[in-house]
Amino acid sequence: MVDRIEYDEFALFHQNAAEHDLAFDGPPDVRRVATELPDGRRLSSLVWGNDPPEMVLIHGGAQNAHTWDTVALALGRPLIAPDLPGHGHSDSPAPGVGTAPAANAADLAAVIAEKAPNAGLIVGMSLGGLTSIALATVRPDLVRRLVLVDITPGVTGEKAKAIYDFVRGPATFPSFGELLARTIEFNPTRSESSLRRGILHNATQLNDGSWVWRHRRDDVAVMGNDETAGPDPALLWDDLEGFAGPITLVRGMRSQSVVDDGDVVELLRRRPDATVIEVDAGHSVQGDAPLELAEIILGALTSRDTGDSQ
Repeated sequence: MVDRIEYDEFALFHQNAAEHDLAFDGPPDVRRVATELPDGRRLSSLVWGNDPPEMVLIHGGAQNAHTWDTVALALGRPLIAPDLPGHGHSDSPAPGVGTAPAANAADLAAVIAEKAPNAGLIVGMSLGGLTSIALATVRPDLVRRLVLVDITPGVTGEKAKAIYDFVRGPATFPSFGELLARTIEFNPTRSESSLRRGILHNATQLNDGSWVWRHRRDDVAVMGNDETAGPDPALLWDDLEGFAGPITLVRGMRSQSVVDDGDVVELLRRRPDATVIEVDAGHSVQGDAPLELAEIILGALTSRDTGDSQ
């Protein structure tokens, strides 16, 4: 008999709150919505709150919208967190384009234009950050401010090797325990409860009891390391330099970060007005330091409201 694990994506928020000592007086107002693209594909998003979204949070490769749950709880502001093409509950990318930033940006533009056209801030982590830069080029009207989470166009395959090796690991796992053990090995500083939650959001159990990741492995780009990533991300440096709005870079300072000193130097050479904030975290800052990241995001959002510079 198969030992099945029940999963309700909206039933775990109390765990996020408890782990980080956040007030929790009941389930937050979160719902899943879909946006139909011109070619018939659908992208799925989590919408937090009933007021018009003030920000858009875009996850990294091989992740999904739930990676932002603790950050969203800490923020307490209306926002939208889409699942990138080929991730979470979204359909695969258009045939032949993979999840290159430009292709993602074209798809996400439809989501943001429909669901969050007046959002004051776009937050992009990893592949989501590169996608945000591309989005600012093709639809500058939708991107007023940028917060880049542990990513610049200076990413390379060498910098992202550990992430690539994890994502391109086994295609299936015989049991949840084996999947959890591999995830703990890759994230030794994170709590087991946090990683268990992340797996439930990002993997699914098959009829035979085995587990597979929700993201479509053939679709998912891992920065600088495979053919689905599209053109060299370094080409986005010019796009970032040409972006008219304020830029904040949140840099993880642990070993798994993909941002190095050279990236910061290049960012500040091209955009001396950019703000760089260092955080005690690895690449996934939203998982390692969600409360600190929420504070940074809120600061970027409110500076837009007051007109103050970072």
